[in-house]
Amino acid sequence: MAILHQATINPTKDQVVGPWLETRPWWDGIAERGPVGTFRLDDPAGEVGIECFLFGSASGSTLFVPVTYRSAPLPDGDAHLLGTMQHSVLGERWVHDGCGDPVFVTTLAETIRTGGTHARLDYHRADGSVVEREPTATARGSGAADLADITPDQVGRPTDHDDRTVVSLGALTLTVVRRVGAELPAGPGLVARFAGGTDLVLATIG
Repeated sequence: MAILHQATINPTKDQVVGPWLETRPWWDGIAERGPVGTFRLDDPAGEVGIECFLFGSASGSTLFVPVTYRSAPLPDGDAHLLGTMQHSVLGERWVHDGCGDPVFVTTLAETIRTGGTHARLDYHRADGSVVEREPTATARGSGAADLADITPDQVGRPTDHDDRTVVSLGALTLTVVRRVGAELPAGPGLVARFAGGTDLVLATIG
């Protein structure tokens, strides 16, 4: 379960993520774009927020951008820092590229291994009431009973390519799509859907 708060955020998520996108080797050069779907994954420890954006454009191209939100910088994570934002409930939050954050990588791997899904969203209003929100995108792991648990010490540094990011997991490799629709290596994976597309393979392990 992911807990969301009624809050103001400064700068906005778009203002943090947008300039960083244009520095990536997998950016497609289209500046006019915005989130067309998002879902959350659930950090088992409840410490790190994980949000997965699908950023669309008028041309139809979509980028996959998972980020993490932390209450302090990721140790040795300067290369993966997008920026900071002030959250009116949670205080200062450090925003990192998910592929460079071992919590995202291990959570994604576990979601794939167990056939898990996106997190439930509980929205906490300022008046103290709580309502469930529907995500604007959904995701499910394919399941892989023979896949071993991935621990944070197995997670290597990410390598960006022109349509994907690759992360070493010891003897295995996690491939995360960046330009949605690119063909990824075969293997158990995470599949998503949103209003603009279905059966979108976002990551595989092999």
